[in-house]
Amino acid sequence: MRSFTMNNGLAIPALGYGVFQMSSAEVAEHLPEAIDAGYRHIDTANAYFNEVAVGRVVAGSPVAREDFFVTTKLFPQSYPYAQCGPDIDATLERLGMDYVDLLLFHQPYGEYVAGWRAMEEAVEAGRVRSIGLSNFSAAKVREILDVARIAPAVLQVEAHPYWNQHALKAELDGTGIVFEAWYPLGHGDRALLAEPALTEPAARYGKTAAQVVLRWHLQEGNVTFPKTLNAQHMADNIDVFDFALTEAEMARINALPQKPYYAVPDEPPAFTTRRMDYSQQA
Repeated sequence: MRSFTMNNGLAIPALGYGVFQMSSAEVAEHLPEAIDAGYRHIDTANAYFNEVAVGRVVAGSPVAREDFFVTTKLFPQSYPYAQCGPDIDATLERLGMDYVDLLLFHQPYGEYVAGWRAMEEAVEAGRVRSIGLSNFSAAKVREILDVARIAPAVLQVEAHPYWNQHALKAELDGTGIVFEAWYPLGHGDRALLAEPALTEPAARYGKTAAQVVLRWHLQEGNVTFPKTLNAQHMADNIDVFDFALTEAEMARINALPQKPYYAVPDEPPAFTTRRMDYSQQA
């Protein structure tokens, strides 16, 4: 497994396993398969309502806790400074862990500037190793950077060959922030995976178009955590370290037309502002 170095000097595995929209039962069944396949980076969130299941699988694994890289995320209801610390404690309790490797603010709404101080305090207390942001624009990242004692180490955003995020990366150049990609395979878009810019290198290297996309992410410096319930796809997704795309192949992929599948709203959707109860996870 290859890793990238974050701006705090710590390493983050370049490829992980995402549990977005997985039930607790699905996590219990399929996360052990991913671990057996070699995955050690796990990406969950408060809003996925499966942290308890993730924690149980990690605790029951023969792999030592320190060999995992566990990411979770707080929703905007947790951002107010007075609420953020207790909600970090509640997150750790659900996971059954003394610390998480990476904690993100999940959505760019609410009192994220005030709450950042609580995130820094969690790092200083050893409850969190690294902190970052998800779905934040460059301007909102700068709001955090303007007050931060501990800079965001990671920014998780939509990224794939149809939305390579080069403009956002240019805006944040010099910050040392590592980019993580959700929708790394274009949300399963068959049109993307049929692009000759992907299928032709796949044929040359004896790989699938999806593997070419994941290799493109790796060479772009993006962390990815594709979700799948298929054991063969798990094996395929992690089998991208034995070939490399040429500069010309990378350029051809980056020349694809650019358009996101999802536009982050300027105003917070209603579901991001209500208080959610995470306590009833099975």
